Amino acid sequence: FYSSGLRLAELHAVDLDDIDRGQRLITVTGKGRKVRIVPVGRMALAAIDAWLPLRPEPSNDEARRALFLSTRGTRLSPRSIQLRLRELARRRGLGRDVHPHMLRHSFASHLLESSADLRAVQELLGHSDISTTQIYTHLDFQHLAKIYDATHPRARRRSQDD
Repeated sequence: FYSSGLRLAELHAVDLDDIDRGQRLITVTGKGRKVRIVPVGRMALAAIDAWLPLRPEPSNDEARRALFLSTRGTRLSPRSIQLRLRELARRRGLGRDVHPHMLRHSFASHLLESSADLRAVQELLGHSDISTTQIYTHLDFQHLAKIYDATHPRARRRSQDD
């Protein structure tokens, strides 16, 4: 979820051949059947590599393609993914429910905090409208003030004159 900013439905639909390990990319089909290619983090790939030897035997042809399978050998359902995420958060002692979209939101927020490139985040999230991406721009005021002070010409002039 997090390293690629995936929606729950996108993660649910990932097939084994959607991952390009050499390029560290994953191909996903998003809303409106739009296909996009997004980066996959090193740690996510390592986790997938650790999962594959443990992956149950697929119960049918559709499951044979799926990356994530249930113990019965069927594609893991979206609800099961939600429950597993909630249980992992509980076991880690987070003290609150964790929902799949929280990871997507964190992905977008962290990218915006580090690069502030709204258009790039829009593409990574697969949003057709920039206004949808702007929802993720809930950066705190102090962070924005630091960026302003570091980059805006008038801010630099004012701080140099002081």
